[in-house]
Amino acid sequence: MSNKHYDVIVIGGGLAGCGAALAAARNGAKTLLVERINALGGAPCTMGVNPFMPYKTRNPETGEVIPLSRGIFAELEDNLREVGAMRHNAFNAEWMKIVLNRMMLASGVELLFNSVAASVKREGDRITSVTVSNKSGLVELEASYYIDCTGDADVAMLADFPYRLGRPGDQLCQPMTLCFQICNVDPEKFDEIQPTIIPKWQEEHKKGYIKNPMTEIMVFHTPIPSVVQLNATRIVKKNPTDCWELTQADIEAREQIVELYTFLRKFIPGFENCHIVNSAPQTGVRESRMIDGEYVLSAEEMKDCVRYPDRIAAGNYDIDIHNPEGSGTSHYFFPQGQYYTIPYRSLIPKNAENLLVAGRCISATHEAQASIRILPIVCTLGEAAGTAAALALKANCNVKDVDISTLQKTLTDAGAFIG
Repeated sequence: MSNKHYDVIVIGGGLAGCGAALAAARNGAKTLLVERINALGGAPCTMGVNPFMPYKTRNPETGEVIPLSRGIFAELEDNLREVGAMRHNAFNAEWMKIVLNRMMLASGVELLFNSVAASVKREGDRITSVTVSNKSGLVELEASYYIDCTGDADVAMLADFPYRLGRPGDQLCQPMTLCFQICNVDPEKFDEIQPTIIPKWQEEHKKGYIKNPMTEIMVFHTPIPSVVQLNATRIVKKNPTDCWELTQADIEAREQIVELYTFLRKFIPGFENCHIVNSAPQTGVRESRMIDGEYVLSAEEMKDCVRYPDRIAAGNYDIDIHNPEGSGTSHYFFPQGQYYTIPYRSLIPKNAENLLVAGRCISATHEAQASIRILPIVCTLGEAAGTAAALALKANCNVKDVDISTLQKTLTDAGAFIG
């Protein structure tokens, strides 16, 4: 048992968790951020996710560019640029770890690394403690409010709050991807031939010898000119929350890396002398558990650009669904100048008194989740959750009784954009 009591405990140190912890601490809450590896950053550091996906729109009449993810996310971007860790919207994940540490420590957030949520104590609809497993054994942590930023809704699941998995009917989730990097690529040739990589891959794919079902492989710049990032493996029909299936996915994905590397060396100019330099420590998960919240965000309402009275974030990333069964990706692109908002109620597990959820596991449909899951948006959801927890603490109220106008004003005063 830890002998400390915190105002807010955030479980999960990805960008959602970082946004939540910073916002809670800056609004006066004694905050602990718990992370399962030895660094902050989440998907960029554990799953190799890079670069930041688009998060801006443009006013079609004036041409003004409107960033939809601001606040703590914009601060993170500024800090990465300041240390020379950004290029082409891509970032250096090693610098991200350092920058996030500095932001936490400067704001008074206490950190606990190498710790995984193992169990939760619940009385009625209130969580009383979360126990984590780490090198000290089992450590019980207590707080007044908790924020689940695990990506997989682990805390909500352990606390027995209701959730769903994947799409309705068959519970299949969007495919998993093991990202990796290749070095010793000719940077000038890469700029020239980047648009030709997918057509050549598709040409070879039709010959039937390639096992990877992904037909639209993504090959990105990184901040290092001779290193490229591949988001190009595809593992279908595996459950990201089943330990055995996840292991099978890891094994299958590594063979796909060899297949992609062999293809690039053989067919793509500038890659003749390339080498695999690293792969992510963990196979990347686009979708898994999503809470059943006080409100379920739907794609239909996104397309209608609904302005919710309790909106706490905004976005316009396309509804980008990688086929859970095989090849192909479907897209719905928002017209220039249009964006959706996200309601605070989607961050509250049904009936929960002192638990909020932020990140890709909020209360949303399979289709809606396909848009809100990107790094800039989950950071803004975390900032909203952390702010709300701090306001609930001040008012001594349940999370669903937080005053919305105060929450919205506190967010916008801190630089957030809520539409």
